[in-house]
Amino acid sequence: MPRWIIIFIVTTVSCLLTSCFSLSREHDEARNVEIRNIDFMKLVDGSYHGVYEGGMYKWRENEVQVMITSDKVSEIALLNSKENRPPEFTEELFNRVIEKQSLQVDVISGASLTSKAFLRSIENALIKAEQ
Repeated sequence: MPRWIIIFIVTTVSCLLTSCFSLSREHDEARNVEIRNIDFMKLVDGSYHGVYEGGMYKWRENEVQVMITSDKVSEIALLNSKENRPPEFTEELFNRVIEKQSLQVDVISGASLTSKAFLRSIENALIKAEQ
């Protein structure tokens, strides 16, 4: 077998292994994101901006605007996201938070890591709204 083919194969396998390792590390980090149990009864009315940096590779970076009206989360708007999820995805997750008035909601099936990233940005906004 020609030497260049061996070099190509070794280089390709090495790149694939490195990519798999990086992906695994990022997934481990995202799985371990803890979402605080914010006391929704102590939120101050207003509009609050929240950002999640997206983890070590910034793949899930996003930012939201959370509106508190009459001491309740009344609206959550996605301002920016590196992941181009359809609007239905964030609407479903955000509606769960609004309906339950809690961040302790079921994540979207098949997108638990992304769901946690959005919940983290909401949490970061609500931290600013706590009394």
